[in-house]
Amino acid sequence: MRDVRSDFPLLQDRGLVYLDSAATSQKPRAVLQAMDEFYQRSNANVRRGVHRLAEEATAALEEAREAVRRFLSARSTKEIIFTRGATESINLVAQGWAGRLLSKGDEIAVTEVEHHSNFVPWQRAARATGASLRVVGAEETRFGPRTRVLALSHVSNALGTILPAARMARAARASGAVVLIDAAQSVPHLPVSVAELGCDFLAFSGHKMLGPTGIGVLWARPERLQEMEPLLTGGGMVLEVSDQRATWLEPPAKFEAGTPPIAEAVGLRAAIEYLEKLGMGEVRAHERELIARAFAQLAKVPDVVLYGPEEAGARSGIISFNLRGVHPHDLATFLDARGICVRAGNHCAQPLMRRLGVSGTVRASLHVYSSREDVDALAEAVAAARELR
Repeated sequence: MRDVRSDFPLLQDRGLVYLDSAATSQKPRAVLQAMDEFYQRSNANVRRGVHRLAEEATAALEEAREAVRRFLSARSTKEIIFTRGATESINLVAQGWAGRLLSKGDEIAVTEVEHHSNFVPWQRAARATGASLRVVGAEETRFGPRTRVLALSHVSNALGTILPAARMARAARASGAVVLIDAAQSVPHLPVSVAELGCDFLAFSGHKMLGPTGIGVLWARPERLQEMEPLLTGGGMVLEVSDQRATWLEPPAKFEAGTPPIAEAVGLRAAIEYLEKLGMGEVRAHERELIARAFAQLAKVPDVVLYGPEEAGARSGIISFNLRGVHPHDLATFLDARGICVRAGNHCAQPLMRRLGVSGTVRASLHVYSSREDVDALAEAVAAARELR
């Protein structure tokens, strides 16, 4: 893959080693320019006006929806719901689908590696409906007739582990369960096809895939969208309103109350097109090489404890580790003093951290703009930190 670092304005002339892409990615110039051009040339509200600007803005929103459909290999743009992010997408399903259809005696299964955003909403749904919540392993394929929902990450945000999501989804759906996949850490880094995954719902955020904050996606099978109630109601999603009741438009409008994130959708489209030009296979190969290099170099540093699979093919561009005798926050502060940006803490995965027996880890995470030099700088700095203990 070509060197793309020059496409990212923030990374120019800063001396930064940015290894916190699992928290949020940097934005290429193409994304920033697309959003700026929209505001300067086409800014208007959508699906309301009959004037030219409104039509241009509506077309821009729907072109972004088509880009998402293409990127996920989905069948129809009617399956693509724009949200504020993966967290809202998951809550929409947990409340609008599960909250409506589950009952006492039903079971919700979530994996032990889940981000809180794919854990807490299901706790809430279980309390509201009387269903039980079962925490399962990251490769679980045994589901019974009581299991109505399986919620799992495609890639663990804390460890980078790639879960066998398609296999798990097949097993769960064979038992009659509905499957939601949190793809926030996979869509930016791996080729993802909703048809191949075989899930019912898939959620991700724009800001982790080189796009802007404030926009996410929920993909869903059409029959699931018909079963769901909207999380938000208001303008733009109603068919008819009387004094006492209202009826909804068909999806996706049914789930997009109010003014949607239009410029953000434009930026998301630009991010998708940027990644498509690079090729997701090439993106994956680039990050796989770097994660193998990072794991090998950190493993050579005495007292470094690495978490997750050793094989680079079994993980995405995330590596979590600790240095014995050094608190993760202290190590992250030391790295920051050397211009290296990493995450330290529990990574919104407290149940997983308890299972690992640690309070937190240091997490380095890569993206298309990461380089061998970034990885080498990290390993050298961790080795230096050990010498100063």
